[in-house]
Amino acid sequence: MSTEPVPAEVENYFADLEPDQRAVLYPVIDAVRDAMPPGYVLGMYWGMPGWVIPLETFPNTYNGQPLAYVSVAAQKNYNSLYLMGLYGNPEADAVFRAEWAATGRKLNMGKSCLRFKTLADVDLGLIARTVASIPVDRYLATYRRIKPAAGQASAGRSTRGQAPGASVAG
Repeated sequence: MSTEPVPAEVENYFADLEPDQRAVLYPVIDAVRDAMPPGYVLGMYWGMPGWVIPLETFPNTYNGQPLAYVSVAAQKNYNSLYLMGLYGNPEADAVFRAEWAATGRKLNMGKSCLRFKTLADVDLGLIARTVASIPVDRYLATYRRIKPAAGQASAGRSTRGQAPGASVAG
C-alpha cells in the first residue's frame, strides 16, 4: 500500500469532478495506488492523474517526458484507465485479456486504454494484479526493447497532443 501523499493537483482533479464520477473513479484509483510497485510517482500528466517513471530515474525518453505507466481520466461519456504496461508487452496483454474474459465482463479496450462507465464494468482485483505485476525495471526493459535508441530525441518530431502512453511506443 502506498504511503506517499496525494499531490494537491491530483486532489484538485478529483475535487473538480461530479460526485457520480468520483464515486466510480475513487475505488479505481485506490486499487491502483494500493497495488503500485515502488518507483512510480503519482502526479498530473497530460491533464490526468497518473503514475510515471520520473525523469530523475529514467531521463532518456525520446520526447523528454516521464514514462507513463498508469493513468486515469473522467471523459464525457466514460472513464479511461490507461494501462501502459500492457502496451508493447504481448504476453502481459494476453494474460490480462484472458483473465478479463473469465470475469464475464465486456472488454472495451484499445491498445492500453480500458474504457468503463460504471464501477461494475471493472474488476478491481484484476486491475490491481496487473498494476502490481510490472515493476519499474520490467517496464523499462520493455521500453528499451521497443525504443532501442531510447534517449535520442527524434529530430523534428512533435509530441503535442499525444496520449500518455505515446512516450512508451511513440
